[in-house]
Amino acid sequence: MEFNVEELRGYFLSRLIGRRIEYFEELESTNTEALRLALENATEGTVVLADAQSEGRGRLDRVWESPPSMNLYLSVVLRPDIPAASASLIPLMVGVAVADVMSKYCPGRVRLKWPNDVLIDGRKICGILTEMRTRADRVHFIIVGIGVNINMRKLDFPREIRETATSLRIWTECEIDRLDVAIRLFENLERCYRIFLSGGEAAIRETWLQYAELVGKRIEVVFGKTIQRGTVTGLDESGALLLEGETGAQQVLAGDVYIERL
Repeated sequence: MEFNVEELRGYFLSRLIGRRIEYFEELESTNTEALRLALENATEGTVVLADAQSEGRGRLDRVWESPPSMNLYLSVVLRPDIPAASASLIPLMVGVAVADVMSKYCPGRVRLKWPNDVLIDGRKICGILTEMRTRADRVHFIIVGIGVNINMRKLDFPREIRETATSLRIWTECEIDRLDVAIRLFENLERCYRIFLSGGEAAIRETWLQYAELVGKRIEVVFGKTIQRGTVTGLDESGALLLEGETGAQQVLAGDVYIERL
């Protein structure tokens, strides 16, 4: 399905997110291009959008499959005037924004996996990659990369992830207008970002926990060769996952989360 980028540009000229949209038929990575633009003082809200990526990147240096004319691959330049230590909630905020959009298409089926994977019925539909640059102890800019699987069929995915990945088309059984998803996503990302900037961190954490449905569940967190186990009690103010384990309270800062099966 063709993507009308001029219509998207016209819709967001007076907004924050999308006030400038740089569109490419193909890029190595939208995050890499957004980083380059940010270093050249691109304004906040600048979006880099690609129809395809040759070297799409996910969290923990993983590859993000990015075939042409099927999905959304974009990166946004944010410049919040906040201490660098306060920026750790941004990935969770973005996860909430995406989950709200996915819920319009798949109500009741969307979950968040810490820190910011978006799932439908346990299968990954969206990945989020944030990268930050600082000046002294404050944020200079943050690049928010978002990849959403929209119109891929099961056989479009590499064999090794066909059972763990999904798309809106797989779930709804119909082709989805990528422009419609993009408009909803830009709008909701701006809404959540303004909540964050206005001191709504607690609301962001609460909504994230509602989507995650993790509180009270036993989980295993794998990071490299390190494994943490415990029962989820919530999130701290920075967005770190809080566990109660055999050795007492624990804070999870990074890793892959798996719910323990009884």
